[in-house]
Amino acid sequence: MSAVETNANAPDVIVITGMSGSGRTQTLHVFEDMGYFCIDNLPPRLLVQLSDLVGINSGVGRHLAVTCDLRSQGLFDELSDSLASLTEHELSYQVVFLEASDEMIIRRYSENRRRHPVAYEGEDVPHAVARERSLLADVKQGADLVIDTSNLKPQDLRTILHRAFSELTDQQLMDVHVFSFGFKYGMPTAADLMIDVRFLPNPYWEPELRSLDGNDESIMGYVIDNPAGREFVDVWKKLLSTVLPGYVAEGKTMLSIAIGCTGGQHRSVAIANVTAAYLSELGYRTSISHRDLPKAVRS
Repeated sequence: MSAVETNANAPDVIVITGMSGSGRTQTLHVFEDMGYFCIDNLPPRLLVQLSDLVGINSGVGRHLAVTCDLRSQGLFDELSDSLASLTEHELSYQVVFLEASDEMIIRRYSENRRRHPVAYEGEDVPHAVARERSLLADVKQGADLVIDTSNLKPQDLRTILHRAFSELTDQQLMDVHVFSFGFKYGMPTAADLMIDVRFLPNPYWEPELRSLDGNDESIMGYVIDNPAGREFVDVWKKLLSTVLPGYVAEGKTMLSIAIGCTGGQHRSVAIANVTAAYLSELGYRTSISHRDLPKAVRS
């Protein structure tokens, strides 16, 4: 599967289980970023009820991901019954089992200084890990996907899960918010990328354009339909098409792009509109706002 393909047959329910210290919580966060309804440490008997409650089978395309702690045989049997019940309710599912080497799990517990959850009083971590591995052998055997996280970077785990279970393209997994602003009203407090477009021709100095804003076609033409504007837009689009895939590859799920001019009325609004439209064409989930436009129009 290529990096931009989607999985149109993602199951309705994902059950995440596996060895303690193998990354179950981190895995759940990835599913949350993919738009799944997520619950941590759910008793298996509640799977069907929860699926009904959140509308998994309502036809709205929603999916559920849960982590289940299956270290006792009773809970394993309970999961088997619950999965059979999901099938009876015509809900598809897959079980993801997270694995890691004994050495890596022991190192992780040593680094975070937490007590291993199955350790008896006075029992060391290596013995607890060995006993848990024995308890989960049947669960691992029946899993649909086994992922060994021993040497996986967070982004590698994210990539595996995206390709297996996401119905979105890589671009759609990142929300991009584009907004314009005016420097005279202060710099934005938070932005991943910021561009100053005060070098572009300023419609403010044209009496017939001064009262309009960058949403007006005449302003768009004035700002962009000139040598400086055309060259900038061309270079700006090339920069965006180079930079944004890098953010996606790093697993960034939200990106903000701030575009500023003097008053936040003309040039920044026009360029923000062009930017948002271009990113939407590329497949990014894009939103747009104009922070200071109401102030600029009133001044």
